[in-house]
This record gives sequence, C-alpha cells and structure tokens, in this order.
Amino acid sequence: MTNSGGLDIAEFRKALGAFMTGVTVVTTMSSDGTPRGITANSFTSVSLQPPLILVCLAHSAASHHVFTATEAFAVSILNKEQRAISAKFASSRPDKFVGTEWHRAITGSPIIQSSGAWLDCVKHDAIDAGDHTILIGRVVGFGHRPSMPLGYFGGQYVSLDMQPVAQPENRPPFNRPLYREACE
Repeated sequence: MTNSGGLDIAEFRKALGAFMTGVTVVTTMSSDGTPRGITANSFTSVSLQPPLILVCLAHSAASHHVFTATEAFAVSILNKEQRAISAKFASSRPDKFVGTEWHRAITGSPIIQSSGAWLDCVKHDAIDAGDHTILIGRVVGFGHRPSMPLGYFGGQYVSLDMQPVAQPENRPPFNRPLYREACE
C-alpha cells in the first residue's frame, strides 16, 4: 500500500520502528466522568519554560474525540513490569480501567499506579497533523520513582539493561556544560 506521495506505508512504518521509544498511557476523564486512556509511544518533551510535553493521538482512536475535547490529561510513563497495562490500553476494549490500579491527579486525570513517572497536564494546544492530533500539555504536576523503562522497538516491547555506553574520547557526556549550552 502506498500513500499519496508514493511511499510504501508498510516500509515507512518499519523505518519509523527503527527508533526506540518509551511506552506511555495517556489518560483523561470524559465529560460524563468516565476515565479514558490509550497507549501512546509518540511522546516527547517540548519545553522546560514553560513545562510542555506532547503526545500524538491517531484520529482513528476510539477516544480521540474525548482527548481533543478535554481540558486536562495525564501521561503515565510505564516501567518494564507494566507490559500488560500497555497492551490493555492499546486495545479497543471499553473496560481498560477495570483491574488497573490508578489515582486522580490534581486535574482529576487518572495516573496509572506504579508507573516510572507521571505528568499531569492542562491542554496547551491541539494541532491537527495528517492522521493524528498533536496534543500539547502544560505540566502542572509530576512524579517519578526509580524503575526500569518499558521500551518499544521494531514493533515489539523491549527492556533495557541500562548499561552505560562508552562516550567517544573527544565528546563530553551529555551532562557536561558544553551539551547544556548547545541546547540553550
């Protein structure tokens, strides 16, 4: 199958799968008070001042309309022990929160219990982009705990052993001032 630009979509997906990501569950409360959530690996930080993050949500997601209408949402960054939670929230089943431990954040959005980190957000912007919506959130609360991350690579879950990779001799580690200055 090709898109309008002549790209082979299956091969394009494989190329994108060469980029390892973390795994998150994005959650909100619908207007009727029902918790809603989806698994998303399209997540990144945007800004430290103000604190902004983004997630990309497929227009085809059953909860897409709930997330674009909401004023608040949360992102739970999953740890390697939460593969089953990721699979549950990636499904179309309506009862994703049944049997899932969670609590409400400041905004009322659900936070998945025992996640490696969580970010509670108010909606900053929603941008239509192709077959997805880029949902940008301003972080109003967060938390984290020591844990090993759950990763996604090449269409499958992966876990990391977190062994440091040697730096080239003439390149400083990321925490050196040279890197911080280059990013400012």
